[in-house]
Amino acid sequence: MSQASMALPWFDASHRTLKAELDTWAAAHLRHDEPEGQTALDARCRALVQQLGQAGWLRHAVAGQAMGGAADRIDTRNLCLLRETLAFHDGLADFAFAMQGLGSGTVALFGNAAQQAAWLPRVASGEAIAAFALSEPQAGSDVAAMACHAAPDGQGGYRISGEKTWISNGGIADFYTVFAVTEPGAGAKGISAFLVPADQPGLHIAKRIDVVAPHPLATLRFDAAPVAASQRIGQEGGGFKLAMATLDVFRTSVAAAALGFGRRALHEALRQARERAMFGGRLADFQITQAKLADMATELEAAALLTYRAAWLRDQGQRVTQEAAMAKMYATEAAQRVIDAAVQMHGGRGVTKGEVVESLYREIRALRIYEGATEVQQLIIARHLLHASNA
Repeated sequence: MSQASMALPWFDASHRTLKAELDTWAAAHLRHDEPEGQTALDARCRALVQQLGQAGWLRHAVAGQAMGGAADRIDTRNLCLLRETLAFHDGLADFAFAMQGLGSGTVALFGNAAQQAAWLPRVASGEAIAAFALSEPQAGSDVAAMACHAAPDGQGGYRISGEKTWISNGGIADFYTVFAVTEPGAGAKGISAFLVPADQPGLHIAKRIDVVAPHPLATLRFDAAPVAASQRIGQEGGGFKLAMATLDVFRTSVAAAALGFGRRALHEALRQARERAMFGGRLADFQITQAKLADMATELEAAALLTYRAAWLRDQGQRVTQEAAMAKMYATEAAQRVIDAAVQMHGGRGVTKGEVVESLYREIRALRIYEGATEVQQLIIARHLLHASNA
């Protein structure tokens, strides 16, 4: 976020201070650097969670001061400023921060006192790693198509069977927020949420998933895993609403992460344009380069306005389903275009492993899919428009 943007009226002094302090800390502690191999990746993610927790940044991803959070309610603007800044400096640090918030969000919002006390302070301090287990092989955007089920065990508890996949922090998490069908045939109203420790009998890491931008992902398999009624989060059958409410908190922050990636790409492109000698001058001297840089900067400022408008509205207590969808859709697509242009400007270096823009090119691709693909955001926006036109 630029200094001019931070002067906008939807930021106050606390936001500006947070941004300045995080910039200073991140510049000293973080870098875009991808570890080689699964073991190294897991170790770096664990280290980043501990680092972010010890520095106090994870407190902003957890709601509830009594549970170690920075405030009783998550400040969406702080959440977005943190993700934008972390993404600018280190994509894996942004991932580590975001997944702590998403993985523990349902517990923070809807968990009982015992569940919150057992896990939230440890999440906020970086001592425990959280994960959000919603997606399945045949149920990604269509959550109501979920097949993983929790059957009554006849003693007041449940046994969970089925698979979850594309689970961020899968394989390194200390606990999972798991969504499973408790009433078959009831669709979205038949889903419940459960807090499942990683060492729960019957829970297995079926497969680690290797993706273009290295992040710890896995497929989970549940073989009649026993869970007590005390592990259920909220009411039976209320899981879908809990999942959507959790995603609503963090969806706008995905746009902020994309913005951070895009701003770093523009930063690298400007440096390349100034330093690259070409035809007796510099790359920056060519009008075609100047036009491209102008387009990149304008797209990012437009994305920032959409992102922080949605964040501000949510912090005012408004529902921002449409605004968050617009921000997420535009920011991720714009960042993809900006990063692609930065890669092109770097020529052969742009597709060389170890270059920042090459890493960004792979990082941004996933953001256009997870927490609702671009096409899903388009559907959400269109439905709101059509509903409003009928009112």
